[in-house]
Amino acid sequence: MTSKTPKGHFNVLYFASAGSFTAKQMEAMPAPLPLKKLFGTLEAHYEGITENVLEHSLVTINLTYVEMPSGEDDDDQDIIIQEGDEVAIIPPVSSG
Repeated sequence: MTSKTPKGHFNVLYFASAGSFTAKQMEAMPAPLPLKKLFGTLEAHYEGITENVLEHSLVTINLTYVEMPSGEDDDDQDIIIQEGDEVAIIPPVSSG
């Protein structure tokens, strides 16, 4: 699913409802980007994604789950998404 990341960017992978909401499986975004700004950046591109998808999703960076900072002033989480990183948005999946 992944492809070569353009220089100065990182890839965002959209799974399940995230992919349905964005109509994409993947896109490249400019790096570096503080993790605490990821949801705001995605919301600017896809109005309503925070409430409908992101608030209930897990996030990984390079296959490692990360805890999303609780707000812009959260200094405990200063993770920076770097060039070449792979970020995955993983919404809950219902089973039946």
